[in-house]
Amino acid sequence: MSEETVLRVNKLKKEFGGLVAVKEVSFEVKSGELVGLIGPNGCGKSTTFNCISGLLKQTSGEIDAFGIDISDMRPDQIQKLGFTRTFQHTRLWRQMTVIENLMVPPRKQFSPNILSSLLLPKSRPNEKIRLTNAYDALDQLEVPHMAHNLASELSGGQSKLVDIGRSLMGNPKLLLLDEPVAGVAGPLAMKIFNNLRKIVDETGISVLIIEHNMDFILRQGVDRIIVMNEGEILMVGTPDEVRSNRAVIEAYLGAAGEEEGGEEE
Repeated sequence: MSEETVLRVNKLKKEFGGLVAVKEVSFEVKSGELVGLIGPNGCGKSTTFNCISGLLKQTSGEIDAFGIDISDMRPDQIQKLGFTRTFQHTRLWRQMTVIENLMVPPRKQFSPNILSSLLLPKSRPNEKIRLTNAYDALDQLEVPHMAHNLASELSGGQSKLVDIGRSLMGNPKLLLLDEPVAGVAGPLAMKIFNNLRKIVDETGISVLIIEHNMDFILRQGVDRIIVMNEGEILMVGTPDEVRSNRAVIEAYLGAAGEEEGGEEE
């Protein structure tokens, strides 16, 4: 695995009035890594994501992507560096097909103007290339059969897959996914993670995933996990290190973690 650092967060702090939501958080993501960011609701995960992607201005601290300071950049400027994110709640065009949705950049990210987002792909000479890329994205996610389904016909889990596929359209170097399996049934959730692992291994992109279900992500083959609690980093380590860390067990896994540990022979 390359040692190139694609994302460096240094002493990130975010205040909302008198509330400190993120308290001097620091971590890195390397090239070709699949990294989980976990913690309970309200621990600062989404606020950290929003600061990294430019949707929120941090109170203090530095954020570098690909060696460039992005702390004061707009979301569209950050995206042009090879940086894409999804949101917890998918925003698909319900009366458009899956393949048409992939041809349109995600709202509030690629273009500040929705109309230009709709029209530009059709007016550019590389439309055929974009269409090929759209089908390739569906192939990567193992759902090419959904290409001509209306978005309104999709289940919640299928919508999440399309949202991930759309985020891959720009050939990102770094992908931020905000709870990509929230509300998704177990088998499909595992398929999403398996496909992400495959994409990371085959393309070398880096993926940072927010996940609330800690027990689930500990079983999904991520390279490292960043554990947050009350706006701070509790620890960073491999899934095995996180699983065996007493502070994590006490903070998140509770009695269930203690019982599982006690049953080992």
